[in-house]
Amino acid sequence: MEQRNDILKYPLVRVLLLLIFLYLFFVSIELLGAAFKLFGKGFAETLLQTTSHPLIGLFLGILATSVVQSSSATTSIVVGMVASGTLPLGNAVPIIMGANIGTTVTNTIVSIGHITRPQEFRRAFAGATVHDFFNFLSVLVFLPLELATHYLEKSAVALQKLFVNVGGLKFVSPLKVIVKPAVHLIRDFVLSWGIGKTGAAVVCLVIALAFLFVALAQIVKLMKSLIIGKVETLIHDYLFQNTLRSLLFGLLLTAFVQSSSMVTSLAVPLIGAGILSIEQVFPYTVGANIGTTFTAIMASFVTANPAAIATAFVHLLFNISGTLLWLPLKRVPIFFAKKLGELAYRKRALAFVYVFVVFYGIPLILYFLTK
Repeated sequence: MEQRNDILKYPLVRVLLLLIFLYLFFVSIELLGAAFKLFGKGFAETLLQTTSHPLIGLFLGILATSVVQSSSATTSIVVGMVASGTLPLGNAVPIIMGANIGTTVTNTIVSIGHITRPQEFRRAFAGATVHDFFNFLSVLVFLPLELATHYLEKSAVALQKLFVNVGGLKFVSPLKVIVKPAVHLIRDFVLSWGIGKTGAAVVCLVIALAFLFVALAQIVKLMKSLIIGKVETLIHDYLFQNTLRSLLFGLLLTAFVQSSSMVTSLAVPLIGAGILSIEQVFPYTVGANIGTTFTAIMASFVTANPAAIATAFVHLLFNISGTLLWLPLKRVPIFFAKKLGELAYRKRALAFVYVFVVFYGIPLILYFLTK
């Protein structure tokens, strides 16, 4: 143990260990998605075809995204359904709003990784759920407005007419290129056991959560020891110096990585460790919400299908609308997130109840009622 502590005195060793545990952290998040997809991506597609009621569509969007762990995947399914004429654009709007909420389940699950360290957990859970409240509040305002005026649908169609002849670009996420081979190796190895897709999904889920807990514990320790001097200056005085810089950092990083789940989840251990505040991270989260629409827009340009392009623009316009409203009023989502963080700190089982009820329980009940 003493020899290990001697080795950790060297900053370079701590940096290398941080990179290793960050890699394990990203693998755990991607593996979570792979595990849920084994439960059935076809199930998500079936879900989205079940109803035309906007409120049910909203909750099915939440459930579908919580199952496949990717708002991009849900949006892509919706884009394909609208393009093929099986889903009207108007019915797609609430589903896309639901997808925006569903994608926040990943960083909320990540925050639960801090549950054995109460003070860290309180900060991390509040920092993760501020993303939830941003989307909840946006839906609360803009879904009724959309149903009354169809402003998102009309604006998306108008934008689509401007961009209909623009060619798309194929952009590969460098992070996913690095992470996916390890995830595919684990998934394929588990599938080779012959325990079926459901059994493999459960095993992959357990492995992903084990990786997540180990990686988070080590990341927090290493970051606390490294966030001094120039590194601290870089984070506080450059990347998160003000609202605009934090927002742009979240937007550009998500557009580059092509995963808002990974980008927002990366901030959770920083909040848990007390390195960043929820106020600093909120604009970064909002920027990530906008950045995640980049992939779907580029994909829709490739199709050159007007309906597909309009659907992708609905996602962008909804996130921009939420940003314009709640960024100046950031105290509101931050207040609710901090209150929920305090409640979860006092009764930690509440965190599990919250995740299950919001992302799976209510949507599943509505799904079975419609069936």
